Amino acid sequence: MRHLVDVSPVLTRLGERFTAAGFEVHLVGGSVRDALLAAGSGGPREPGDLDLTTDARPEQVLELLRGVASSTWNTGIAFGTVGAEVAGVRLEITTFRADRYDRESRNPDVAWGDSLVDDLARRDFTVNAMAVSLGPDRAVTDPYGGLGDLLASRLRTPGTAADSFADDPLRMLRAVRFVAQLGLTPSDDVVEAMTSMSGALERITPERVQAELSKTLLQDRPRAALELFVATRLADVVLPELSKLRMEIDEHHQHKDVYAHSLTVLDQAIALEKADPDAGSPDLVLRLAALLHDVGKPDTRRHEARGRVSFHHHEVVGAKLVRKRLQALRYSKEITESVARLTFLHLRFHGYGRGEWTDSAVRRYVTDAGDLLSRLHKLVRSDCTTRNRKRAAALAATYDSLEQRIAELSAAEDLARVRPDLDGNAIMEILGIPPGREVGEAWKHLKNLRLERGPLDRDEAEAELRAWARAHGVGSQA
Repeated sequence: MRHLVDVSPVLTRLGERFTAAGFEVHLVGGSVRDALLAAGSGGPREPGDLDLTTDARPEQVLELLRGVASSTWNTGIAFGTVGAEVAGVRLEITTFRADRYDRESRNPDVAWGDSLVDDLARRDFTVNAMAVSLGPDRAVTDPYGGLGDLLASRLRTPGTAADSFADDPLRMLRAVRFVAQLGLTPSDDVVEAMTSMSGALERITPERVQAELSKTLLQDRPRAALELFVATRLADVVLPELSKLRMEIDEHHQHKDVYAHSLTVLDQAIALEKADPDAGSPDLVLRLAALLHDVGKPDTRRHEARGRVSFHHHEVVGAKLVRKRLQALRYSKEITESVARLTFLHLRFHGYGRGEWTDSAVRRYVTDAGDLLSRLHKLVRSDCTTRNRKRAAALAATYDSLEQRIAELSAAEDLARVRPDLDGNAIMEILGIPPGREVGEAWKHLKNLRLERGPLDRDEAEAELRAWARAHGVGSQA
């Protein structure tokens, strides 16, 4: 592993500087892990951001960086971490730690250490408990077999999994993420500890939980990680709506359960997202919507004649559940409302039939989706998981037809910016009314007409406005 250091002038320079001052300094943790993975795949050999550890205290680290770093920051200095940028490379240099956790608040009693091995023992997993010296010996320190675990795609903890997770329950969600991010398989004791200790996640702040869940969803293949998330009952604590889907058989009896269907929808949505050159990827909003679009089914399940099951209005109930859960996880208002709206709209297409929608209905579909239309297209297409090839082809062709109609109407009418044919100023001038509620009601009336009938010319729009005003006793037309 010497090449991890030898190829980096920045690391060589830092190593020389720290060594000359009598201190140890090592490349450590995820930086070693990721560099090993990249080297094995023939990719870049140096990660973008580097993690280092040292026996120097934070104030000594700052002094050693003087004249070398173009900038430093000390937002993590209370925990022994100094941030710096050296020759365009971002670094985090952390003093050896010998913390103890109170196992109630999850906050460590910060204490500096003097031993690299003891510092590595505190790390979450063995694949993150490796270090490479930046000193002249370039010594590799791997006391817990992290390299072997990395080569075997195995996820273990340096000590017992139960002790590790008791110190910091967030590590259980990190285990889930590493399944998706690194393709690792957790050892039996890790899975057992995650399952028996899942309730400890309640000690973790929603913001930290949300960050790990999002990182998992943003990986290329999150399905296996989500299956672990549910199987270990972590989801019962963090995202119980997902766990509840496991035994809900869908109305077409085409899937083992709605849970498996939802994971398949997520897989297909990711594939469509990646295939779209005009879309950003990874797309957290689309992935959340794909995973959660059917969470309203458990609460709306009804047993019908001949053994069938229905989930009427599950999109309405689901949108409310999504909004409540994402708010609890402290997602932004924009993400929360976008995922809730996609959940609410994901069934709308099924009223299209064989193309019976009027132009008015197509306009409403577009305007209701707004800037989420591209994502809605992907979600609806992904929601088709039938194994019946003929039915799948028919649904795809029907949606192709809808998209074609949307394109044609958009070209003719600029559907992305549908507005009434008269704006608020014109409404006030024609009706002789001041700003207020009546202007908004008149605006909504004209917008509905625009959706129903398409663009109106000025005279026709004014005539419709005056007729509405007379009917409602508004302004000079009353």
